[in-house]
Amino acid sequence: MRLATFNLLSGRSLQDGRADAEALAAAVRTLDPDVLALQEVDRHQPRSGGVDQAQIAASAMDAAEHRFVPLVRGTPGTKGWGPVPPEPSDGQPTYGIALVTRRPVESWHVLRLGRARGRYPILLPTTPPRVVWIPDEPRAAVVAVLAEPRMTIAATHLSFVPGVNVVQLRRLRAALRGLPAPRVLLGDLNLPGGLPARVLGWRPLAVGPTFPAPAPRLQIDHALGDAVPAGAEHSPLVTQLPLSDHRALSVEVDL
Repeated sequence: MRLATFNLLSGRSLQDGRADAEALAAAVRTLDPDVLALQEVDRHQPRSGGVDQAQIAASAMDAAEHRFVPLVRGTPGTKGWGPVPPEPSDGQPTYGIALVTRRPVESWHVLRLGRARGRYPILLPTTPPRVVWIPDEPRAAVVAVLAEPRMTIAATHLSFVPGVNVVQLRRLRAALRGLPAPRVLLGDLNLPGGLPARVLGWRPLAVGPTFPAPAPRLQIDHALGDAVPAGAEHSPLVTQLPLSDHRALSVEVDL
């Protein structure tokens, strides 16, 4: 079973800043995952052509099921954006995370992880690059308990604020303990190298620099396993694709 995680940057290209639905579909087909965790996913956003990017990914990989969790309404960094209300309006521009799977799902769960207070500097991938000060966005994990093989897979995008992301990771570990093993966490954790594995006490399933995409120096995108049999992981791969400022991370797991 091939597992992958990819921070989409809303499907935008670093070359021209544009988001193309077919380029996104082609990227997903290149990865060819059985389970795909996505971060920075747009739905009905003008900047990405108003499409449902989670649905595009699901169609591209002929998925059995998928879940999109909207976390922000409006376009992040622009006037009027903010946390998604409890019942967002249909068709409203939103932004969040998703989990897509070809394998049947026994149950779905959403774990809310909170957000940092205050405003923080973010470098935008514009030409030329510019820095804006923005509040952190709400953070969550979307979790699927697969029916076959029976296991738990979680997808998340943690805060970029140091320390806050460690607290969120520990909160997520505690919540996942009640779900079936083996357990795998996929996502952009905004924590470098071996730090997430040490915080969780879980095993890295794939190691390699993923950010920034043109010349990656850091691994902040991770695949971590709990109670995954030793040696079950094969062919870890870091893949540069024609979109996003992250490279995709994938690994095959034989249970």
